[in-house]
Formats: sequence, structure tokens, C-alpha cells
Amino acid sequence: MALTILEGSTFCICDERGDLQWRTGGLFAEDTRFLSQLKLTINGEAPLLLSSDRVEYFSAVFYLRNPLAGGLQQDVLSIRRARFVGDGMQDRVRIQNHSTERLAFDVGLEFGSDFADIFAVKNYDFDFGNPDKAPPLPPPAPCLYDERNNQFLLEDHDGSVARTQILLSRRGAVNGSSIVYRVELDPRESWDVRLDVVPSSDGDEVMPRVRERRFGEELSRVTDSLAAWRLRVPQLRGDWDDLEDTFTSSVSALASLRMRGGTAGGRLPAAGMPWFMTVFGRDTIITCLQTLLFGPELARGALEFLAELQAVEDEPDIDAEPGKIVHEVRHGKAARNWFPRYYGTVDATPLWLILLSEVWRWTDDAALVRTLKEPAMRALAWIDESGDRNGDGFVDYLKRTPRGLENQSWKDSYDSQRFADGRIAEPPIAPCEVQGYVYDAKRRLAELAREVWRDRELSERLDGDADRLFERFNEAFWCDARGGFYALALDREGAKVDSVSSNIGHLLWSGIVPAERADAVVDRLMGEGLWSGWGVRTMSSGDAAYNPLSYHNGTVWPHDNSLIAWGLSKYGRHEEAQRIIRRMIGAAAHFDYQLPEVFAGLPRSDTPFPIAYPTAARPQAWAAGTPVLLLQLLLGLFPSRRRQMLESAEGLTVPSWAGKRLRLSGVPAFDRLWNVELEQGAVRVEEA
Repeated sequence: MALTILEGSTFCICDERGDLQWRTGGLFAEDTRFLSQLKLTINGEAPLLLSSDRVEYFSAVFYLRNPLAGGLQQDVLSIRRARFVGDGMQDRVRIQNHSTERLAFDVGLEFGSDFADIFAVKNYDFDFGNPDKAPPLPPPAPCLYDERNNQFLLEDHDGSVARTQILLSRRGAVNGSSIVYRVELDPRESWDVRLDVVPSSDGDEVMPRVRERRFGEELSRVTDSLAAWRLRVPQLRGDWDDLEDTFTSSVSALASLRMRGGTAGGRLPAAGMPWFMTVFGRDTIITCLQTLLFGPELARGALEFLAELQAVEDEPDIDAEPGKIVHEVRHGKAARNWFPRYYGTVDATPLWLILLSEVWRWTDDAALVRTLKEPAMRALAWIDESGDRNGDGFVDYLKRTPRGLENQSWKDSYDSQRFADGRIAEPPIAPCEVQGYVYDAKRRLAELAREVWRDRELSERLDGDADRLFERFNEAFWCDARGGFYALALDREGAKVDSVSSNIGHLLWSGIVPAERADAVVDRLMGEGLWSGWGVRTMSSGDAAYNPLSYHNGTVWPHDNSLIAWGLSKYGRHEEAQRIIRRMIGAAAHFDYQLPEVFAGLPRSDTPFPIAYPTAARPQAWAAGTPVLLLQLLLGLFPSRRRQMLESAEGLTVPSWAGKRLRLSGVPAFDRLWNVELEQGAVRVEEA
């Protein structure tokens, strides 16, 4: 079983004993694997596991016992291996003799690194690559021992200056890339060794004393950062234990995914472990939308950082066009071997505009909206020009680089755009939910133009654009079959990709569904085909391509369900939204209160617990953000900019299964803090 610990964009994937020895494991930093092998042995054999787990997202402890090797009897040695990840990795190994006799044994440590870029490693992940056809990983790098400083040096041989230092607290017998300590212990006596692993992308070398001091400072910094984050976010107490535990887990998961946002000077949520520990436009934006209950800091940082990376030129080799918001940012060898930035997404740009509006609605921060007017206008220009390839008024996508994504909406796997009969749609493809995002973005930007920029001509133009899109969309995407629903997309011929999908719930969120069609959409979402009992599936069980284990064709995605619940709430369908909330939180309890990126779409009637998806990312940003948004929806919370207040939806009744009492304290809105009380189904909001 893999165990992961992380801080920022540095992370470690190891086995349950703490060893690094899997093709997809290792210590990663800046999208490069700096350590691919780390093995601890006692008398040449691996210790036996007692128990192991994370302590915090950045630390873990492994409790082990000795193997029956070299004459050692059973359970005469206990081994405690403590690991911390900051901007590097530190291991402390402590071994104690629990026998009544003096014992002598060998402790071995073996090291190695291939300095593979993260995409090369990801190819060996069953879900994101093809291990059978993946190119070979780089050979092990040369490993040198520096006797003077008692350290191993691993240096990349593939034209970069990447280097890994492994500094040891004790000297031993070195043989190539391994070291062996001959240890003799009296009864109850203990022995320990510390190793500091220092990754460097620029070849810099750190002296041992300096590194030891830095690890101490780094541990204090990370610990203090987590403590400050926990104090800053709202505090939840209530009768519904599963909700409270899941919310607490989300707070820690989102803390673990924060990463420095470059010149934006803020902290941004990375998309998720293990292959997406970087900024992803779509994922970052949706996570920020989900977590405005925590305050605007993450969202402001994301808006500013993504604006700085907004494309300014037409660059087909990275699917970039002027005004487009970036899809993915990479560093280190991944940037050199693949791309430092990639723009192959059509939803990040309208979503960026929606986030700008939503932050304003929670803060009334007109200065931010004025500062970001220019990137907002560029984003609108992209939507109207490059985003609409065939001039039919719909945003669509077609990759322009051989290395690009075939599908560039949130369901970005190669086979996600399917007709009801199972055929794969051909690009250019216009996804239905993206048209909804564009509609919502133009409505919102019309409001900003009117209220902040004081440009009534622009406001009227954008409202007119939204009106026309509303009419065109509802004519082009509506399908009368199966009780009525919206097509997943339009293909290159303008044909409706007529599978029934969860994407229609995003249309409720955007508000592009007319009132007279809302019932049909809700019935499809909550009917037997899409509703698994644990959540809304990505594809209906009535479609030919449905597979409850397919990444985007039948599984359940928590973030998807959170946006669907938001849409249901906007249309006053609180009962259906509450059904999603209850089942999502119930599912989280089966995943140790940490919702995964995705889980299987098997029906709840057949499974007493939700079925894990084998390669789902955890923690993953928009999965971690899901319980935060669901809590907001459960309490009906929304910002009233006109009244400069946090309010709860009028007439909302919270069902009894949510508990008799709940208190959410310290919710930021309009530069003030608010307390929310739930008692006997009624919600009350007061200034703190």
C-alpha cells in the first residue's frame, strides 16, 4: 500500500515500511524524481511492518520489527522510522534492543535515483499512462560517496544539473550506492541514524551543518503554517460527526496542497497528488470557488497568478492563443522535456471570469476588479474569437500540438466524449457545460462592467451576448428523447453527442437552463441512470459506453457532484441538493473522511460502501474542496453584496439527519467574520 506525504510541490510516495522501490514511487520536487530508491535492511533483509501512517500531511512514522535474519530471534528489535518532507526529506531511524542479551546486527541503507521527469513516471501509472507501452525510464544515475562530508551524491547524467545529496549523521562501511552500519546493543539500549535528502535542480550543494539547521527551521515553518491555517479557517462543531470529521480532513488536505504562487506572492492549491502537484487552471479555479467560505486569499492569489500566465501570443505547439488561461504549469526536467506551460483547456478562461465575479460578490473588492480588468477583457476576447473556431457562437476545442490533450474540457480522458451508442465524437468539440460557463461569465461581467467599471455600453453588449447564447444553446443542445436532456457536446459536424451525462448539472449551476426545462434536467440527474445512490455518475447506465469503473464514463466525482448540488440549490431544488450532500459526506466516512478524486459508479443498492477507484488522487484539491462547498450549501449561505452581509437562503429547512445543532464560526465576508448557527433545522447568521 502506498503512503504519501508532501509539502508544497515536494512529495514522497513510499511503501508501508517507508522504502522507495516502486516504478511510480520516490521523492519528487519541481516535477523531477530526485530519489527513486531508498531501502532499509536489517542483516540484509527488509524489516517487518507493525504499523505506519501519516502524522500530518508533511510527516509520517513507520513502526517496524526485525526480520528473522542473521540469527536474530523474533521481535528482539523495534525500529522506528520517522520521516518529514519540507523542501527536502529527512529520515530518522531509531532501533532498540528489547531482548535480555547483547545483540550485534547490520543496518543497511541503499540509495538510487533516475532523475526521471514526472511525465515519464506517470506513464507507468495504470490510469494516466500505459505501462506496457511506456518508454523505458532513465537508467540509475552515478552515485558517488563524499567521505569528507559523509554524504552520497547522485547527479543527473541526462544533460541537466540536477543533483541529490544524502547527508548521513553516522559513518559506516560504504559499498557503491549503499552503506552498512555494524551495530551492537545491550539490552534496552538504542541506536539511531539520520539522513537528510536534499534535491537541487540547479546543482547547488549544501554543507551538512547548514542543511541540519535548515531542516529544523523548515519543520518549524511547516508546523507553524499548518497551525496558522487551522486557526484562520472557520471552525465547525456539530452533532453530525461525519460532517465535522470530513470538514477537518478537508482543512488539512487543502493546507497540504498549498504551494507558493511565484510572483503572485500568495499560496495556491496544487491540483492533487501525485502527478498534479502544480498549478492547473481549471482545478485551481474550481477549488477556489468551492472554498470561498475560508475567505478570499486563495482565490485572489489564483486570479493574479493565472492573469500573469495568461497567453499573449498564438503558439500552436502549446495550444496557446491570446487571452487564454493556462491549463498546466511544469518545472524542472518536465518543463525541459515537455513544456513549462500548456494551454489546452477551454473551460479555465470562462471559469477565471466567474471566479473574479464571485470574489467580488464575497468581498465588494472593486479595486481587485479594476486591477484585473485588462486580463478580463482579453479573456472575453478569446471566448469570442479563438475560442469559437467555426463561428457558430459556441466555444470548442481542437488540439494543435501532437503532445496536446485530445479532450480539453474537465472530462479530458481520450474516450470521454461518447454518443449514446458508444461512438467517440470527433473534434472540434463544443462541450455543453463550457457554454454554460460562458453564459454565466458574460452575465457576471455585465454586472462588473455596470457596477465597477461604469461601462454601460460594455454591460449591455455582454447581456445581449448572454441572451443570444441562451437561445442558441437551448435550441442546439436540447434532446427530446429519454424524457428530455441536454447533449454532452456538439461534434465537428454540429451533431449532438447524445449521451446522458453529469455535465447537465453544471448547466443548472451556470443558470442557462430555462425554468420550464429544469424539472427534466433534475429528473435525469436524480434518476436511476445517473444517480448511483452515492452520487451522480459521469455517464448514465443507459448509455452504451457506461462503465462504473471508467474514469469519465460512469464513475462518481465529488467535485462534479458539488457543482451539481450548487446548481440544484440555485434552482430551489434543495431536497435533491441535500440528497447529494448526505451521500457525499456518507461516502467520505468510508474513505477515512478524505474524499478521493473519483470513486466507482456501482449502485449503492449493490455495495454496502463506495468502491474505491484504484488510482484516484488523494489528496486532490477539488475533492478536498467539495465538503467545504457542500457545507455552505447545506446551510444555504450566500453573500449579499447589497446588504454587505452573509445570509442564509430564505425558507431553507435543514433535514434532521444533519443533527440538531451545528455551529460554524469565523466565516469571512466583507472584511468581517460571521457565525452561523443551526438549531432544529433553522439557520441563523450573525456577525461575530
